[in-house]
Amino acid sequence: MSAVNTAGDGDFRGPLDVSRAATAVLDPDDVVVGWSPAAQKLLGYAAHEVIGRPVSTLLVDGTEASRTAADLPGTEPPGAPHPRRHVLRMRHRDGRVVRVATAMLALSPAGTGPARLLAVADAEETEQWEALQAMLRGLATQSPVGLVIYDTDLRVVWANVALYREMGTSEYAGLGPDEMVADGEILSDRYPPTLEETMRQVMATGEPVIELHYRGRPPVDPERDHVWSCSYYWLRDAAGASLGVCEETMDVTDRYLAQQRLDLLVRAGGQVGTTLNMARTAQELSAVTVPQFADEVTVDLLEAVLEGNQPTRGTEPAGDMIRVWGPGYDASTREPPAGRQRIGYAPDSPQARSLASGRSVQERPGHTEAADGQPEPRALLVVPLRAEGGTLGVVTFAWDRRRDPFDAGELAVADELVARTAMSIDNARRYTRERTAALMLQRSLLPQKLPQLTAVELAHRYLPADNKAGVGGDWFDVIALSGTRVGLVVGDVVGHGLRAAATMGRLRTSVRAFARLDFAPDELLARLDDLVTQAANEGAIRIDGEEMPHDEALGVTCLYAVYDPVSGLCRMAGAGHPPPAVVDPATGSVTFPDLPAGPPLGLGGLPFETTELKLPEGSILALFTDGLVQNRERDLDDQLDALCSVLTEHRQPLDELCDRTIETLLPGAVDDDVALLLLRTHKLDRHQVAVWDLTPDPETVSFARAAATKKTGEWGLEELSFTTELVVSELVTNAMRHAPAGPIQLRLIRDQTLICEVSDTGHTSPHLRHAGSDDEGGRGLFLVAQMTQQWGTRYTPTGKTIWAELPLVLDESAFGF
Repeated sequence: MSAVNTAGDGDFRGPLDVSRAATAVLDPDDVVVGWSPAAQKLLGYAAHEVIGRPVSTLLVDGTEASRTAADLPGTEPPGAPHPRRHVLRMRHRDGRVVRVATAMLALSPAGTGPARLLAVADAEETEQWEALQAMLRGLATQSPVGLVIYDTDLRVVWANVALYREMGTSEYAGLGPDEMVADGEILSDRYPPTLEETMRQVMATGEPVIELHYRGRPPVDPERDHVWSCSYYWLRDAAGASLGVCEETMDVTDRYLAQQRLDLLVRAGGQVGTTLNMARTAQELSAVTVPQFADEVTVDLLEAVLEGNQPTRGTEPAGDMIRVWGPGYDASTREPPAGRQRIGYAPDSPQARSLASGRSVQERPGHTEAADGQPEPRALLVVPLRAEGGTLGVVTFAWDRRRDPFDAGELAVADELVARTAMSIDNARRYTRERTAALMLQRSLLPQKLPQLTAVELAHRYLPADNKAGVGGDWFDVIALSGTRVGLVVGDVVGHGLRAAATMGRLRTSVRAFARLDFAPDELLARLDDLVTQAANEGAIRIDGEEMPHDEALGVTCLYAVYDPVSGLCRMAGAGHPPPAVVDPATGSVTFPDLPAGPPLGLGGLPFETTELKLPEGSILALFTDGLVQNRERDLDDQLDALCSVLTEHRQPLDELCDRTIETLLPGAVDDDVALLLLRTHKLDRHQVAVWDLTPDPETVSFARAAATKKTGEWGLEELSFTTELVVSELVTNAMRHAPAGPIQLRLIRDQTLICEVSDTGHTSPHLRHAGSDDEGGRGLFLVAQMTQQWGTRYTPTGKTIWAELPLVLDESAFGF
């Protein structure tokens, strides 16, 4: 194959070529002896007007006296290839001055005939032609842009020096466009798959192609991919006939790689760390970098980091790691396989060395062992995951067919990718730690297991609006009270998240404490209101220079109810809270009781009032916070109607009703915390309750003992007879001593425990004390406390009730017998 001509010397005729230029033949004395038609056209003189005149008479150079033959250009020897030109000014026949380019050529030896030929052309035209020639010579020999001309069969017919330098050879004549480099591939979109098809499209449409990116391996560098920016345009002759296609190429490998790496980092910035899940973040890193940057990515983290613990500052020795992403992980599920895959690295492995040094480690193929003990066939780049001076884990990039070393740009990209991933993983670690703390707080604030009570069946649902933290400000509670009664509470703290949850926990604790004192619903809310108001009046505190509200309980709404399964009465009061829904067990109709509207806690203004309802057995109460029925996209009345529609199916299990309520009223994400408490009421059988009205006389105590003994026998609790008799005796005696004027009532309730209650008109609470060895009394309540499961006092509108509970199966060792 012959070499392609890259000299750039065409046979184009310039304006001073004797075949084109205006010419004048001069004798040895520079007298015009010949005048061409082109000269007449350029200067206007006919031949007879010029021949015989010195040529200097046509020159314009300063004054007329200065016009001499010395102004003419020097004579070039015969056969000179590029005669030197000079620019002169000559007088046109019409008097104007014409700027011309001239060249002088020798015609014959001196004295033998016409001496010289003066070639004249328009100076501007000549300069333009010379500039064009300089440009063509530059494109052919000096331009950094590779130029190739293909004929109409798309075979190379000419290429410039730049292409030779790019490819390392000039043997391209007759080759097609896809045969110039090995493993060629078009990278740009919207183009045909091959260069030949692209060029044929250019010839067919006449539309040029600009900056098509093409990748391949040139003969000068067969082990490394190069990228060229290519442009193509159609070549035609003056008549419009097709001559072929011209290709302009520029090696843009470095620029292309830099742009690709920049694009990779931009994508990583938008696609890595979109969630607060460490495994998901590792998968996102893999999705961004494979295969654009590496063929495979694995991410291994320290187990302590996965659990949310603070990483140790400094470097980490090689130990067991947990793989959160790697080969075999299913990207479609975006989750790692079930269970934790522990990875142990040998001390001399690149991962161990990276962890120990805190720096990136490169490994060429075959220089280290794989997990199976065989030489690692791939090139590896291991980068430690570090954040705030601590080590989180390690990222391993792998390439299957790589032989050349990593360049500085690749190392910088790998470091930046891993640094961004480390920041996202550290954020996820912090979130894991905070979420763990939040969940622990939630478990401590909300009832994890509702009490098993005879009075009611229970079911509940809790949906925090802050799904990330898992906690919110709404709460509910079920409190077992004396006499088989049950306290029910639901409340709503303004706001969401941990601070609202902390406020909720404090209020919940206060409600439980007040409920244990057996306050009526309105009095309980009044005391809770005083507590909130007092805390709010303490003002704000400053933490790290920032003013923080001391209390977030202002404006909290709350509903408190007490249900008595003996009487079937439910007494409730509200503090700015929605009333409960009540379902009639016979008809399934749903009503909302007319509950007096008390103000939210801490706002004051109106007193709280208690409402009393008589509930048939099997009634359903639905206590809820406003997040269940107040929705930005749905009307409040529509939400309440939907709730009623669900509750009409009241014979369904309560858990199913809870689920259906949430699915119906809240089909999507919630924007407010939601608490829902459903309960179905039960009443105690009349045979489970025994009541005696006693008169305050000396024989009453013995009567009470006998009645209690008889009733425990009827209930099959003979083992409790002695203990019950002793407890009843002490409580009745205490009532007669401290309220001798009023009526006394004894009540026994057989439930999960045996409950003894003695009511009187006194308002003085008894106190447990240790009697001295010589005291005649003071041991009664001490004995009651020792022989019962629990005891206490509650106040009523007419006085007080002292109660005690005995387990149905006695543990005599507990009483010290």
